[in-house]
Amino acid sequence: MIVKDDFLSKLRRFFCLNLYEVKIWTALLSRGVSTAGELSDIADVPRSRSYDVLESLEKKGFVVNKIGKPIKYIAIPPKEVVERVKKNLLSHADEKIKRLNDLKGSEVLNELNVLHTQGIELVEPSDLSGNLRGRHNLYDHLELTIKNAEKSVTLMTTAEGLIRKVDALKPVFEKLKKKGVTIKIAAPLTKECKDAVKDIKNLAEIKSVKKLNARFCIVDGKELTFMVMNDTEVHPTYDIGIWVNTPFFASALDNMFNMAWKDMTPAAKAFK
Repeated sequence: MIVKDDFLSKLRRFFCLNLYEVKIWTALLSRGVSTAGELSDIADVPRSRSYDVLESLEKKGFVVNKIGKPIKYIAIPPKEVVERVKKNLLSHADEKIKRLNDLKGSEVLNELNVLHTQGIELVEPSDLSGNLRGRHNLYDHLELTIKNAEKSVTLMTTAEGLIRKVDALKPVFEKLKKKGVTIKIAAPLTKECKDAVKDIKNLAEIKSVKKLNARFCIVDGKELTFMVMNDTEVHPTYDIGIWVNTPFFASALDNMFNMAWKDMTPAAKAFK
């Protein structure tokens, strides 16, 4: 049996299996029913490992142990395996979520918070900074900083960035609106982002800017997150942002933004 390495790699990613498991499983699929020894020879897996591997596959729902001697194994149809893997993943995810939810209000979380608070007290404000690699991490950090806003959130972004932020941060904007936090968003408003603007027009003030191309977020005039790359020229995984807790610089940039804000075109007029 010849199975290409790239195919085995895909199976490992899709089904969360190790190399020996995918080799034994594909060997069994090609035979339907087989012994551990036969599968070891076909898959080029050490015999000393084949029984452990088959036991693991059996627990995961990929194979069935056939009654009788010699011990043989039966392959489960791949379509059924997919459903079983989905079910197991959902079950494990639910268990982990429950475990994390149980942490809320627990002594463990309280102790972690005490450790963090004590650590922050020893840190100079200028040391509270870091770089963020990858757009996924960028948006996770933006959500973290924005949801803790008490007075204002200022966002400058691109048309594509506006669409992404509405999609990712709308629930956070809704909570901030209820808290009375002012949200200002400036971006080059195009027909492509018209629906996104419409989606949050009651949550934020949105204006169109054409001559300024930048991506940053200021929270309460204290925290600043700015992206150093043009999002139209970089792959999401290579996007880079820098976060700094710097009231001195953040408030200055916020004031400059508000001066420019006066001359920007409101969204309602921009789409006329």
